[in-house]
Amino acid sequence: MTYTNTFFVKSAAKLSQCPTDILREVAFAGRSNAGKSSALNTLTELKKLARTSKTPGRTQLINFFQVGEAPLALVDLPGYGFAKVPVAVKNEWQKELDHYLNNRDSLVGLVLLMDIRHPLKEFDNAMLDWAGETGMPVHILLTKADKLKRGPAQSTLLKVKKAVADLGDLVTIQTFSSLTGDGMKELKRRLNTWLLPPLLADDEQADDDVADDDLNTTV
Repeated sequence: MTYTNTFFVKSAAKLSQCPTDILREVAFAGRSNAGKSSALNTLTELKKLARTSKTPGRTQLINFFQVGEAPLALVDLPGYGFAKVPVAVKNEWQKELDHYLNNRDSLVGLVLLMDIRHPLKEFDNAMLDWAGETGMPVHILLTKADKLKRGPAQSTLLKVKKAVADLGDLVTIQTFSSLTGDGMKELKRRLNTWLLPPLLADDEQADDDVADDDLNTTV
């Protein structure tokens, strides 16, 4: 899939306002300032696709981005955590997020972003518990991996893998950096398996494997 051909479709405050013509979608979720918007911008190579801010909690709506002409979408969910908003607003966000996650028929996978320096916080564990209960596949992105040296980054990766081992194949994990682009190919592969029909996803994987083989041969 060509994620560079992605464009904004709609923002929704609640489930009833979400687009009705999307066939399959993958949602990006995480605590405030976990790097959701930056990851989406890096994935699509569009710097202003998803709004980024140094103020945590600025994303207060469910934002839909269509990938190409097919009815496929990437979804930026409201950040959760230490946003400087009233408790009543936070509670409303949580209620609508719950409605979306539990009732959105076109949702086929969840990308759960965690700052690699602060993984498995309360919200992260709650999302993983929900995934286990509903059978929703989750791909964990340990973001901002450029903030750690390779050794500590790999140590954190192994620690998180061990912590979610009881969820089996339902959860996959990788390190990721929006700044350097490290981990981008792995993220695209995971998204392809969710968004594309099985045969097309297999073809995409085969093409990537051939490209990797060619690269290894030339190097």
